[in-house]
Parts: sequence; structure tokens; C-alpha cells
Amino acid sequence: MSVRRPRALLAMAPELVPRLLNEAIARRLHAVAELDLEIVADDFARPEVATALAEAEILLTFWGAPSIDIGVLSSAPRLRAVVHAAGSVKSLVSDACWERGITVSSAALANSLPVAEYTVAMVLLSNKRVLQLREEYRSVRGGGHAWHLRYGHAGNYGRTVGIVGASRIGRRVIELLRPYDLELVVHDPYLTSDQARVLGVRSVGLDELCRISDVVSLHAPALPETASMIDRRRLALLRDGSTLINTARGSLVDSAALTDEVASGRLQAVIDVTEPEVLPADSPLYDLPNVLLTPHIAGSLGNELHRMAGSAIEEIARYAAGLPFLHGVRREELDRTA
Repeated sequence: MSVRRPRALLAMAPELVPRLLNEAIARRLHAVAELDLEIVADDFARPEVATALAEAEILLTFWGAPSIDIGVLSSAPRLRAVVHAAGSVKSLVSDACWERGITVSSAALANSLPVAEYTVAMVLLSNKRVLQLREEYRSVRGGGHAWHLRYGHAGNYGRTVGIVGASRIGRRVIELLRPYDLELVVHDPYLTSDQARVLGVRSVGLDELCRISDVVSLHAPALPETASMIDRRRLALLRDGSTLINTARGSLVDSAALTDEVASGRLQAVIDVTEPEVLPADSPLYDLPNVLLTPHIAGSLGNELHRMAGSAIEEIARYAAGLPFLHGVRREELDRTA
């Protein structure tokens, strides 16, 4: 009995194809779909892309894919599904897609795993005061400095970690932190007390979370109501020496206020996302010893892209077999997700 292989088209930045699809993953993809890996849609108007688009039943999308608007859909009469091998589909899937009944899947769950792992590593290192110890040890270049006396306030035992947003990533962070001797508190306006109890956390208001936490980690979506939710007033509520971790969206934090706080030396910060996305070259955040600044790499990087590709291929296999997506995206969920 032959297996149906729907016609698919890649839509992404062409230079990322070999990063997403190694030889083994490409073979798996060919086993579940018909497609030409040499035709990659970074512009749906190119003649060879337009021809492939007219035949495609599935778009397999990734970073750099153009938006799928009503004009694209008018040239894609057979299109039935969009399988995104990355996280958010907000900038990719237009209202016209939902109105036409296109089914959408995302690899957001696969992408959430490395973000959560990164966050857990940063929580543990921050409480251990690794940034300060590295700088001081590099400066003195020797022993005899009584580190255990000088850093008697360091360590993870009994520390309070505040999770802002019981999102997919936030919940995974909670799960990974559960074995440690930490108190976990969460702020999420949509989290019920029963849900918090199941997660094994205490639900608190955002102001209280800022006041009592040794580490505050952000996992909320970028929405109008979350813009600068960590503002100057809430930053002032953080304890001296506490750490703010942002692997979510730069817009959640008042960047100027955070810069002032960390420049004063009062707070530590682990910042993977900023507003703007790329900071100006003269930003103090690049050089401050109490700031770990990275270029939005907490999510899938290197071979972690293959996890997202595998998730997408499994979704295409389910589609070909007439099964619903495991990681389908619903239009009504987009107002509460990244």
C-alpha cells in the first residue's frame, strides 16, 4: 500500500536550508512529502517559486519566510496547510490564511526546550554569583582571597525564583527547576490557583514577585499590555544583588531603566533579547561586568534546529495520514502567545 506524499514547498531564507535540513532529515522529509529542495521561497513572486506555489498543498516554513497574505493565497489554489519549523507564526500567517481555513502548525514546543534549558543554567549560575566571581578572579589572578567569606551570600539553596508567565517555556522552566532546593513563585494573570497548585508553585502578583525574588525570569509574550511591564518602578522593587533574566522579548522591559540599574551595580542581568533587537554599539550593556548579553540565542541554535525540523516533518506525516496536527496553532490563541 503506497503512502500519500503531499506536494510541499520550502519557504525560508535559502542560506538556512542546510542548517535546518541535514542529509538524514532531508531523507525523512522526502519520505513524507514531494518537494524540490532546490526551490526555496524567500520571494513568492519569482517565476520558479510561483510555479511550485501553484502546486503546493503544504508550505514548510522557517526563519526568513515571506508573509502568506491574500496575494500569495490567490496564487496557491491547492494550499491547505502551513507547517512552521520554528516558533511564532504571528508575522507569517495573515488573517487571510485563517479565513480560508488553512491549518497551521508550529514547532514552538521544540523551540521552547533550549530556551528553558538556557534559563535554568542562568538561574543557577546567577545565584552562584558567577559573573562577579569571574571578573574578580580574572582581576586578582591568584588565590588567598577568602572567596567563601567574600561570597557568603552566594548559592542556590533556599533561593526564590520568580517566573513571569506560565507559558510553554515558563512551565518547562518550572519543571526543570523542581528538583532544586528553590522556592518557585509565578505571576500570570491567566493562571488559576488550581493550576498553580498542580505546577507546584505559588501564584503571586507581579509587584510581590519582584520584591521577594532573588532571580526574576521573564517568559511572557509581547503584547500591548505587557509592554514595559518591568518598568522603572518594578525594577526598583528588586532586591539589591538580584538578577533579571530576559529570554522572552525585549519590549517587556524598560531598557533605559534597566541600563541605569545595572550600570549602578545594584542588579545583575542576563539579557538575550533587547529593545531594539540590536542595541547601538555604544550601549553600556555590552561592557558591564554584571550583565551577560547574548544576541537572541537562547532558543534553537546549531544542531538544535534539527529538533524543530523533526517536529515539522512529523506534522507533515500526520497530515499525509489524515491525522490532526499535534502542535496545531489556533487563531484565538495568538492574542496570548509570543
